[in-house]
Amino acid sequence: MKQFINSNILSKNIGNSKFRVIPVIEIVLLILLIVIPLFVNDFLTIIITRMLILCIFAISFDLCWGFAGILTFGQALFFGMAGYAVALFANKLGFVQLWGVIPIGIIVGFFVSFLIAWFLLLGKKAPELIFVALGTLTVGYAAERLVAGWYWVGGGNGMSIYDFLKVGQYEIEPGVLFYYISAVLLLIVYLVSRYIVRSQFGLVLAGIRQNENRLSYLGYKVQTYKAIVFCFAGAIAGLAGVLYAHHEGFIGPGSMGIVLSTYVVLYGLFGGAGTLLGPIIGVLAIESIKFTLSDIDAVKSYWPVLLGIILLVVVVYKPTGLLGFIVSQRERIGSFGSTKIDNTRILDKNNDNSEKK
Repeated sequence: MKQFINSNILSKNIGNSKFRVIPVIEIVLLILLIVIPLFVNDFLTIIITRMLILCIFAISFDLCWGFAGILTFGQALFFGMAGYAVALFANKLGFVQLWGVIPIGIIVGFFVSFLIAWFLLLGKKAPELIFVALGTLTVGYAAERLVAGWYWVGGGNGMSIYDFLKVGQYEIEPGVLFYYISAVLLLIVYLVSRYIVRSQFGLVLAGIRQNENRLSYLGYKVQTYKAIVFCFAGAIAGLAGVLYAHHEGFIGPGSMGIVLSTYVVLYGLFGGAGTLLGPIIGVLAIESIKFTLSDIDAVKSYWPVLLGIILLVVVVYKPTGLLGFIVSQRERIGSFGSTKIDNTRILDKNNDNSEKK
């Protein structure tokens, strides 16, 4: 009888540990990522490409808030600064080579985020959550007003990029090729971020997320870990910014202001923060709703209100986001260590209890 109970517990635990919803969603999205351009027209391909770029941007916020507990309202600053940098390179120097544009965006995003992290995160005293949130919000707003009044970068009209991205002499126009470039970069960003959050570094981030004070007591330099994540997220946002600037052929003050920063927060919360996959789902859902509602004549004048109501309902009544409807809390948080060891401990504990009885 005892052996039968033990076998049932073991099989149930193994089944629960092996079945995961997120890998299934990842495979489905990967397949769709590959085949979508084959079934939609050029216009929808361009729209979906923009969504993929915003997905990269949303992952950068999720790394900050979902994994490191940094509530940032200035993520668009790194996005917009990188976009302005490549726009200046394109208009002033005529440089639009893909192999150089991407590193420029990553470096600019990393450098700007490092400066902010140095000021907000690496002080002698650990900053409060609201201090970081308001600090990033203030810096983002100041930068937006600065470029809006700086005519060297176009002022309120922004900057247009007249040349397409190039690889050698070959031009990369918005379309199928640009789509696959964005898709590959999104996949790389996702896999690298996934590797980081599941590594030993990610284990420290999980500890920070659960109890920051306890980790500090154990000797971990929590603010240093947060600064590293913040800078890495800034580099990703910079990558998204250069892709967006060249895809749209334009970058303006709104691309680095608080409106876009708020949108990226909504992407994360609506899809499910702390999962990497949730922000991607959030972008696809929100941008699809925006595209659909804005094209309906009956609601064209007040579709932002409807979108706001939908977002409010989901965020308030399902804090884990859309992903929370189908993914368990344990899978969202993740687990570390060997499942085999966990199963053995369960059996040993059950045997001890049986012997006591």
